[in-house]
Amino acid sequence: MKVSQVQREFFRRLVLLLEERGVGLKQLFDELRLRGVTVTGTGQPDFSPSDARILLETAVDLSRDPCLMIRVGQQLGIASYGSFGFALMSCASLRDTISLLLRYGQVIFKPSWTAHEHQGGLILRAHIEGGTGVQQQLLAELSFSNLTTLGRALYGSQIENAEGVEIQLSYSRPSHSACYDSAFNVPLNFDCERSQLILPPQVLDTPVKTANRSEHVVFQQQCEEILRGMNSVEQTTAAVRQLLIQSAGDFLDITQVADRLHVSERTLRRRLEAESTSFRSTFDEIRDVLAREYLAETELTVAEIAHLLNYAETVNFRRAFVRWNGMTPSEYRHRIMSETDSQGIIAPV
Repeated sequence: MKVSQVQREFFRRLVLLLEERGVGLKQLFDELRLRGVTVTGTGQPDFSPSDARILLETAVDLSRDPCLMIRVGQQLGIASYGSFGFALMSCASLRDTISLLLRYGQVIFKPSWTAHEHQGGLILRAHIEGGTGVQQQLLAELSFSNLTTLGRALYGSQIENAEGVEIQLSYSRPSHSACYDSAFNVPLNFDCERSQLILPPQVLDTPVKTANRSEHVVFQQQCEEILRGMNSVEQTTAAVRQLLIQSAGDFLDITQVADRLHVSERTLRRRLEAESTSFRSTFDEIRDVLAREYLAETELTVAEIAHLLNYAETVNFRRAFVRWNGMTPSEYRHRIMSETDSQGIIAPV
């Protein structure tokens, strides 16, 4: 089975956190083998669901950090999910992002999620099954921590600050629950029948800060291809997008992308043309999405964002942003801040 982008990113983040705690990759693999997990080579393993649960428990044991899964979840941002992440960013509202999660979550997220009507709102329920109680708890910590991280990227603190939002967990309060208090800024209840997120009706239409209808159609189509197990439609464009997203901050050029895809630059250009696009158009698409995320989510100056997006001159970035969005970067940031302020949220200055 092919390892997905988010699986690769999860494993990379996990290994980095382990290394910070003095645990190397060899030590991790050796311990996994002792626990009955088949690991070959030194690259990204393709873990079965049962082996993945053992991986979580082994990592926590070796690190001696009971909060490790919460920390990993906090480090998996929107870009970690590739096309699915950008589809989330382009949704109109929380209601739309839940629909996206329910449709594509089975191939993107573990565990799977279901939604249930509850007093006019929704219950988003995590189905965490199999393995030991400890392993189920670790998966819940990872899942809800990451769900919270994605929610903050999409809505700021609007959801967390809303009355009636609550996380229910099916296990007892752990000894390291202080990590929960800092990671989840919502009421927590333990020893519940199921692990789930309670969403009252007033939050379901909360707008996504980076909503974009035209981009949503493009990225949702890529999610459909993943769901169908296909990779033929716009195969090259999707691969180029993924490489550019992964190299954000130090973008690959067309020669480097062609090399990563094991084709010549001429072949890459021809394949992109056959998919009615070009390297420049795809590159600009990714830079536009990232620019709006930086403007909405960070306090970086326009000049700093221009540098991150590989513009030698800030004025060139401004011109490109106006071409993409019909307003300057400063005007876009002001609009986002004004919308946030109108909803009672303290925005960065």
